[in-house]
Amino acid sequence: RVFDPACGSGNFLVIAYKQMREIEAEINRRRGEDHRRTDIPLTNFRGIELRHFACEIARLALVIAEYQCNALHLGEQQARLVFLPLDKRNWITHGNALRIDWLTVCPPTGTEARMHADDLFETPLDQAEIDFENEGGETYICGNPPYKGQSEQTGEQKSDLEHVCAAHITKWKSLDYVSGWFVKFAMYRQSSDARAAFVSTNSICQGQQVAVLWTYLFDRGVEISFARTSFKWRNLASNNAGVTVVVVGMASNYSGSKYLYTDDNSLNPSQRQVGSIGAYLVPNTHVLVKTQRMPLNGMPAMDYGSKPADGGGLLIKSLDEEQKADAIAGQYIEPFVGSEDYIDGKLRFCIWVEDDEVTDALASDFISQRARQVAAFRRKSKKKQTRDLSDKPLRFAEVRHVVANSYGGPFIIPRHSSEERPVLPVGVLPVGSVVADSAFGMYNAPIWCMSIIASRLHLVWIATVCGKLETRYRYSNTLGWNTFPVPDLTDQNKADLTRCAEDILLARESYWPATIADMYDSDRMDDEFPEVRAAHERNDETLERIYIGRRFRNDTERLEKLFEMYTQMTEGASPAKEAASA
Repeated sequence: RVFDPACGSGNFLVIAYKQMREIEAEINRRRGEDHRRTDIPLTNFRGIELRHFACEIARLALVIAEYQCNALHLGEQQARLVFLPLDKRNWITHGNALRIDWLTVCPPTGTEARMHADDLFETPLDQAEIDFENEGGETYICGNPPYKGQSEQTGEQKSDLEHVCAAHITKWKSLDYVSGWFVKFAMYRQSSDARAAFVSTNSICQGQQVAVLWTYLFDRGVEISFARTSFKWRNLASNNAGVTVVVVGMASNYSGSKYLYTDDNSLNPSQRQVGSIGAYLVPNTHVLVKTQRMPLNGMPAMDYGSKPADGGGLLIKSLDEEQKADAIAGQYIEPFVGSEDYIDGKLRFCIWVEDDEVTDALASDFISQRARQVAAFRRKSKKKQTRDLSDKPLRFAEVRHVVANSYGGPFIIPRHSSEERPVLPVGVLPVGSVVADSAFGMYNAPIWCMSIIASRLHLVWIATVCGKLETRYRYSNTLGWNTFPVPDLTDQNKADLTRCAEDILLARESYWPATIADMYDSDRMDDEFPEVRAAHERNDETLERIYIGRRFRNDTERLEKLFEMYTQMTEGASPAKEAASA
């Protein structure tokens, strides 16, 4: 039996039916029974679909598939005899798959299927009312359910998730809509030894959703039996979304071989047999990464940038506006750099006054006027913390800026950046620059730390552990940097990585005034900025040899090593580290 609880127009069911008929025909051929009629009943291919018209299309598509298979394997004459008259029975259910009990549509015993609902309004108009033939067969669930991230869900979809998850999962509101199908399978398999495989956005295997969803699934005996790691899902539509997806196969009490399919070329993935597959779709690990307040890896701390909470009064948006300031004000104006500013090469400034400089700074008419503007804004705030700062209008609401630094200005790490870039766009700002709260900063870090952040190793860790916002990388200091496994580095290792970081900065400088967005555009990098590409290749070569003595073969191997190191790092965490992260 094949069951698609998000069947749309029936594509998955049609393909499954045709493939099984092809296998059956080969069996009959080998047995010398070429003209034997099929023993595969069409009604054992069942679906649920929300749209009524799509249900009718799915049913018709299966009927046509049956005729085509009969014509191919039995001949046109026999096909017409079997095909007519058309069967009016229904085995595609019109309804909401997250509201319907799947056992009533596809029961495990082959007994009569009847729909049940708590009230009149949830009773589907069309019900599956056909018994299974060949009672006791295996059940395979497949589908490509609707995705819809947390912020994209309609009120009705949020209600669907609540209906499925609220009684079982505390933080269900953070889940993507597609998670509901995974939870429904976990419920279904309690009464049926079924297997399932869903196409899903890769967000359910990345970031904070992993602990929320997969803790529930694993606790209920669900195992990942096979998986296809992230690839672009494309079809023949003219406006193709090109969403990044995974395929996750699930079973329980599974004793068969487990396979992981992965490759940069989604048309030709490689197959690898593994002992187990974890929630991040990494082989042989089931660890779930947790946020840490301080680095577990012995690396320097990373923090948010400084937040003004000023109503714009402390910010200077352009060079022209800066030049209008008086001579006194010019002493207290510094570059103010956020994620977008850094990536796109934009110029912004801010008024930065230390506490012991306030009296001198207020001698400037320009700064005095801005101070009154900030104080008025803060007094009207709904947040008490902001109102309390109205008597210190020249002070940022959240101060993390450090004037002195061991290597020029601070490091800047954008909180969000395009998934099309081959590395994370980390950089070193000019001396005195203030990192905005739209980015992370490292204020007293040695330059070799930039080599680590700019590596392919760190990128795949961030993409997996931190997840994404829409399709963009979403950086996290507590979940990404503080947990990133780093081996013990020798003085020579640090010297080599320092040289790599400096080479990256010099390569960028050679292409001035090109921006980070220009140089790290994946379509332009190799042809227009080859020195930048070469510098990153040398950086990856140097760093990966420190980890395993050679380059990693692919991202799966990188993640496997990193999770192995993370497990060792957390299991062997010292009491001091554990106290710091508590």
